[in-house]
Amino acid sequence: MAESERVAVEAIVKQLESAWNAMDPEAFAAPFTEDADFVNIAGEHARGRPAIVAGHRAIFRDFYADSTAKLTLKAVRLLRPDVALAHVHSALAVPKGPLAGRNTAVFSMVLTKTDDQWGIAAFHNTRQMARGKKPAADKDLDS
Repeated sequence: MAESERVAVEAIVKQLESAWNAMDPEAFAAPFTEDADFVNIAGEHARGRPAIVAGHRAIFRDFYADSTAKLTLKAVRLLRPDVALAHVHSALAVPKGPLAGRNTAVFSMVLTKTDDQWGIAAFHNTRQMARGKKPAADKDLDS
């Protein structure tokens, strides 16, 4: 992969991080293609940029309010000249609510290139947990 391609993907990751930290759902969704697929850590599937905006507007007002993200591009490779696969580590500091504390995740992105611009066509987020631990939101299921 050419260095310029990697730099372009890193810029998208930084754009996602900046938008998250600004709690700006429109800016967060901007690098997604109009018909993008987005799967969140709960396995919920949103299709299309407007749905991604709406979903992030809700979480930025609710359980992720005032959270901060640190996103790190771990790997990116071309699947073909106009399609890339990227893996990103996410460290999220959540100040309050059911996910309060430090949360980590890994997300995969499939990016497509149109007119020399990369866009996120598919995004799948997976929360990381210590082995044998249940997500915070599932703790009361044993009660």
